[in-house]
Amino acid sequence: MADTDIYADSRTYYSTGNNSRDLSNVSRIRSFAMSKKPGQEVARRRRASHDEITKPRRFLIDVEETKRQILEQEDTDGDNQITIHDMGPKTLPVGTLDSGGHRKFEIRGTYMISNLLQELALAEEHGRKHIILDEARLNENPVKRLSRMIKTNFWDGLTRRIDAEGLEIICADPKNRTADHSPRIYIPYNEDEQYQYYINLVETRPHLNLQVEKLPKDITPEYVKSINDRPGILALAMQKNVDGQGNVTLKGVPFIVPGGRFNEMYGWDSYFESLGLVLDNRVEMAKGMVDNFVYQITHYGKILNANRSYYLTRSQPPFLTDMAIKVYEHLTEEPEEKKKWLEITIRAAIKEYYTIWMSPPRYDPITGLSRFYPTGLGIPPETEASHFDHVILPYAKKLGLSIKEYAAKYQSREIHEPNLDEYFLHDRAVRESGHDTTYRFEKRCAHLATIDLNSLLYKYEVDISEIIRLIFNDQFEYNGNIETSSTWSERALLRKKRIDKYLWNEEKSLYYDYDTVKREQSVYESVTAYWALWAGCASHEQAENLVKISLPKFEVLGGLVSGTEDSRGTIALDRPNRQWDYPFGWAPHQIMAWRGLENYGYMTEARRLAYRWLFTITKSFVDFNGVVPEKYDVVTLNHLLKVEYGNVGTDFKFVPREGFGWMNASYQVGLSYLTHHMERALGTCTSPEVFFKNREVKLSSFDFKGSVNLEESENYEESKNQEESKF
Repeated sequence: MADTDIYADSRTYYSTGNNSRDLSNVSRIRSFAMSKKPGQEVARRRRASHDEITKPRRFLIDVEETKRQILEQEDTDGDNQITIHDMGPKTLPVGTLDSGGHRKFEIRGTYMISNLLQELALAEEHGRKHIILDEARLNENPVKRLSRMIKTNFWDGLTRRIDAEGLEIICADPKNRTADHSPRIYIPYNEDEQYQYYINLVETRPHLNLQVEKLPKDITPEYVKSINDRPGILALAMQKNVDGQGNVTLKGVPFIVPGGRFNEMYGWDSYFESLGLVLDNRVEMAKGMVDNFVYQITHYGKILNANRSYYLTRSQPPFLTDMAIKVYEHLTEEPEEKKKWLEITIRAAIKEYYTIWMSPPRYDPITGLSRFYPTGLGIPPETEASHFDHVILPYAKKLGLSIKEYAAKYQSREIHEPNLDEYFLHDRAVRESGHDTTYRFEKRCAHLATIDLNSLLYKYEVDISEIIRLIFNDQFEYNGNIETSSTWSERALLRKKRIDKYLWNEEKSLYYDYDTVKREQSVYESVTAYWALWAGCASHEQAENLVKISLPKFEVLGGLVSGTEDSRGTIALDRPNRQWDYPFGWAPHQIMAWRGLENYGYMTEARRLAYRWLFTITKSFVDFNGVVPEKYDVVTLNHLLKVEYGNVGTDFKFVPREGFGWMNASYQVGLSYLTHHMERALGTCTSPEVFFKNREVKLSSFDFKGSVNLEESENYEESKNQEESKF
């Protein structure tokens, strides 16, 4: 396409080059095309030194009419997508540009026709009635196409800000099941400037119907429960912005949401999203997400499950130190400015470490390990209205009340039921863990010192020790005290000993959770055992056992499964599937395992698992109109799941706009693990079964794009010494 890269993002492709001109007079273009001499290009802007005999095929397309034809002929199930489930002929004639649209060429197959539908929807968005479309855009290598869409479209689709421009989008809460759907924002008690900003907004933008409330200084569980009937968004970081006229105003620091009904900034999702953002050179966005976490710790006391009012007592798995390091390594500011930013961030992480994870009730003084143990009260309000009916029913029957009547009396504390209190404690803990829901945690989560949480806290201790030593000359002031690297190193060593004592099972060659009440291991086999490799708290012998003995339990066709089938147990009508159990696979588990295996030199396994996961994503992307969902059944490679919460990211018309946050990130991160040979095979959708069985895959340490297997490198010792310079 003249003046435009044929693989440019849609904004560029449909507003520059040939598509920047008025193509409405198609009859004139057709007339010119029919009269042109052989080899003459339509509407050429410049003459090259010679004309190619064979030119890439391009089409002259009427956007509205072609879109109508596709939907009428191909979309047989009426979902505004073209997938392998549609029963149309999967062939559509379109006019070539060289013939002015008179000569037709057949667009064939699900992938090309669904790509055509997507391109038409994007062109329509940019106001195009007719377009010149490159065939290469329709049969683009799916790996390149998906990676490009993530980088140029999906991140933008998931971007939110909490300010005048962003509030209309962010206030929408599909999880709100209360009668009060008024947009509402809660402001920290001491943020007067922000409070005044939003009060002014109420006056200047009355159509928002925004309600502004200040939070109290002490945010207690009782207070949080008291506002569950009027939920709202929680304010995040803002920065001063000067407009073209020199006026100073506040602007929200942007962040990425997971997608779909998850329309707020989530805790652990944000870490994985930041990994993808950094790879896609969106460092400022990743930095802003760290800044928003610092804001949350400063004003709400913790990194929140998400920034909604009903999450104020609940955190999520902590990743802040590694997230900060990843961003710090890519910042381009002056060294002192970078150092100041890191200082503020690490000070917040230390506060979170002391006040949340090393304080009761989350800290267990007997084992010295930590638990997911939120302090909320009552029934979690973000669930579907009927979600807990089966739990409440027996208690309601006993008192001759309806479920609704009993729930209302229980919520108002007219009824006291310790068994329900215990049940909802564990339910909230499951949500704080991020693994909602799983039989691994059912009715016991708050009592478990989990391998995932304690691996993360070990990583906090190691990271903070290294940062203090390498960046702050082994002196870091916190609350009037001096923190030293040795103190944090000792904490890490102590936690490793406790992990080995309570969580490692030598006989099973696997890490398990530990029940701090029953004083025994909870022998549910979870893929989070490999988080110990990510954190680096496993010995080399433990790592070898995890890889050689236990990994086959979790590796299936489409990647790593969350837990084993044996641990999950039998599924029946009264015991349905849980989405964080077998046979489901999730992006964070894949990424953590890849990194962990890489840390211990198991690059062959890391690449193999990355290929499996990326094949799962790519195949669905090709077969289902570009879908990138929240999760997969990695045994059958299916994203159309019948499970408790469905599958976010599948409900769109014509063209995917967002993907799903951590799934997008896992694709970009996963590509960095593949060799060139593997990426080419992935582009042809070669299944893992075929690829690993019938091909000799040479995975040399220096074929790895973007990294090196240090233990196989001749310069291993030198590389190890260079590790300290990473900051």
